[in-house]
Amino acid sequence: MRILCTNDDGIHAPGLKVIEEIARALSDDVWIVAPELDQSGVSHSLSLNDPLRLREVGPRHFAVRGTPTDCVIMGARHILGEKRPDLVLSGVNKGRNVAEDVVYSGTIAGALEGTILGLPSFALSQEFSIATRDKPSWDTALKFGPQIVRKVLEAGVPKSTVINVNFPSCAPDQVRGIVVTRQGKRNLGFLKVDERRDGRGNPYFWIGFDRAAALDVPDEGTDLAALAAHYVSVTPLRLDRTDEAFSSKLSDILG
Repeated sequence: MRILCTNDDGIHAPGLKVIEEIARALSDDVWIVAPELDQSGVSHSLSLNDPLRLREVGPRHFAVRGTPTDCVIMGARHILGEKRPDLVLSGVNKGRNVAEDVVYSGTIAGALEGTILGLPSFALSQEFSIATRDKPSWDTALKFGPQIVRKVLEAGVPKSTVINVNFPSCAPDQVRGIVVTRQGKRNLGFLKVDERRDGRGNPYFWIGFDRAAALDVPDEGTDLAALAAHYVSVTPLRLDRTDEAFSSKLSDILG
């Protein structure tokens, strides 16, 4: 099995080494194609107006000056040649990708691009707390990642589905299990704009996240609830975002 790995944290991110270890637990035919620079939050952007620069950093390890989407396309359609990958793994992201994160995440986007190309694809993310920010529990991802990927592949991944896996911020022996979840929803106030002043007094801004809003009790059955209870969250996400129920209603109104 040929595996293509990417991420959005960049070619030198520690989580990329973790995803490579997970991949090597499944196959010895592993290829790494990751962004040259951190691309967190770029979502599913595609470079159309700028050329892509490709750099080989080691055997089967390549850096692309572009987005995670660019990396998957370059890997599957150019670097790997005629033998395309059988599986795409994106991550392991430093930080969870749950709830609204799936819209913004470059990690999710890398896996989504794999799905668009017709390949079984997984996005994997390791949650961290304030206390573990500098040292996330990578061992948790390493322990549970290979078995989850293997079992889901055995079950068969639908062509239009990407598998979003999030590991809780705890040691492997503290994980209570693996649960299949639905995408959660945060308090609408979780996004904030932080205004500051530079050395000349001119304003500049950071978009950030309000941790207080993130402390709301999440709904049961969601990815947020699973992580809060120290479960690994596995959420199937559909590429087709059509709202079938509302489409039916609109047909009655507009038809």
